[in-house]
Amino acid sequence: MSVLQLDPLANENAEAALAHARQGQPGPVLIVGGGIGGLAAALALARRGIPSQVLERRPAFHEEGAGIQIGPNGTRILRRLGVADELRPHVGVPDALSVRDGRTGAEIAKLPLGRWIAMRHGAPYWVAHRKDLHAALLHAVRTEPLIALSMGFSASEVAGGNGHVAVAAESGEAWSGRALIAADGIWSPLRSLLFDATRPRFCGKSAARSVVPLDALPADFQRNETTIWLFANTHVVHYPVCGGTELAIVVVLDDLHDSSDWSAPVPPFWIQQSMPPCAEPLQALILEARTWKRWALHTLPVPRQWAHGSIALLGDAAHPMLPFLAQGGVMALEDATVIADALHRYIDDVPAALRWYQRQRRPRVQRVVRASRRNGRIYHLAGPAALARNFVLRKLPAQRLMARYDWLYGWRPIETTSQ
Repeated sequence: MSVLQLDPLANENAEAALAHARQGQPGPVLIVGGGIGGLAAALALARRGIPSQVLERRPAFHEEGAGIQIGPNGTRILRRLGVADELRPHVGVPDALSVRDGRTGAEIAKLPLGRWIAMRHGAPYWVAHRKDLHAALLHAVRTEPLIALSMGFSASEVAGGNGHVAVAAESGEAWSGRALIAADGIWSPLRSLLFDATRPRFCGKSAARSVVPLDALPADFQRNETTIWLFANTHVVHYPVCGGTELAIVVVLDDLHDSSDWSAPVPPFWIQQSMPPCAEPLQALILEARTWKRWALHTLPVPRQWAHGSIALLGDAAHPMLPFLAQGGVMALEDATVIADALHRYIDDVPAALRWYQRQRRPRVQRVVRASRRNGRIYHLAGPAALARNFVLRKLPAQRLMARYDWLYGWRPIETTSQ
């Protein structure tokens, strides 16, 4: 690979770092991006005895973000990474998922979580604030000798060849290593540069998030449940976070405003005016939320290739997905553990390791992406189709409905040995 530049004014610092690297040992795995996927990958590598260097674009981490649901396939990985105990005091463990008619407030179905899902899959179903998950991962990273973390690194060049890869920043700072993992999100410059220049496509919907103190809410919202309210073309989901002291709320609705901003402030009246007529308790909850942040929802086809040579994509950089299955962050956790296992399995052949990683992950991720889109269509049905949906949810046994997701929540990484 010749030098590839994100910044046309770059001075080929990556090539200089690459030349220096060829004179010594392969070096660490370079991870561009210090979000959930990047930090989890660094920890997974460390658990396999592999050093890494995390390169984060932001000069400092911000305590922002939405609530996140972590199914058993995710909490199982957090336990494996050694961060579950750190995170546990800050999570909610809902007993059930309550599905409600958004207009009338009537409960359509109650699906088991809590003890039932933990017993079925050997790991719990957690809900958390994204900042708490990130903080637990970050604490583990900062106390792990095999991981180094650099802030304010904005990648401008990549170069690779002969078992080495290097990346340089606009500042001239450069790092070399044995592999490069791009975990830099849905708008990944490295994906566009190295794999596929297709830009994410706005799907005509946005999500807005807020967090409200639970003690400010009536008893209807004190239940230890995740609740989803269904409307035509809209839904609202909420659940307890921050150790049960706050309620995270997400509203997904039709919107014409496209943006790459993950955290755009919107006034409360925008949410209130955009919502369809809704049940009185939900209306009161929406009115109680005073601070909202919005992000536009985008799709991107799962690329045919996200690993080549010593470079691979991870998480949203490889396969962003709509939030209707609550699996975007968990897929990044799964990617992290599989790529670490791959680099351990093929410890002397990084290209073979990354090819194996892609083969293991691509069919799984494609299935989750399809299921997420299908859930979104089901959530937002209108008219007779919505009535038929509600009839099925009421009549089918709740445990049977949940068993349909055994393929999702029961996932475990393949046990690997080094080759």
